[in-house]
Amino acid sequence: MIIRPATAADLPAIDQVFRTSFCDTFAHLYDPADLAAFLDGFTAATWQAEFDDPDYAFQVGEVGGKVVGYIKLGPNKLPHVEPGQLLELKQLYLLKEAQGTGLAHGLMNWALDEAKLRGARRMALSVWSENWRAQAFYDRYGFEDRGPVGFMVGNHRDEDRVWEAEL
Repeated sequence: MIIRPATAADLPAIDQVFRTSFCDTFAHLYDPADLAAFLDGFTAATWQAEFDDPDYAFQVGEVGGKVVGYIKLGPNKLPHVEPGQLLELKQLYLLKEAQGTGLAHGLMNWALDEAKLRGARRMALSVWSENWRAQAFYDRYGFEDRGPVGFMVGNHRDEDRVWEAEL
């Protein structure tokens, strides 16, 4: 397993990991039209724009040359946290085959270190209110629940929870 900075050439693989992991975990919750509308928002151009923005940072995990997970940091857009010296963990996704391998921990440790290098003192994220596995993972890193936030998948509104940790 290798954890390394993402390159522009990794963006199609990152998109595939995102779509596969999101659908494997959550597709059963949504009307297919809502799921399709949500996924349609993730285009090659939007991935490229974030990748090119210096306020964002991507890291990938690969096995045998195949990207099996990634993490993305960026500017905070979440409520319930004080502004300033704060980064948002935007996405952390792994393919099923990479779950339980330690990759999530490796990516998370990189994200915490990267946030500190960028001058952040805190990190925020959102997680679905019923994703107990993810919540337990973030709890181990000292994240605390700060309150609800709506997360739209097409016309379907989920309740996510905003979590925050001191770095």
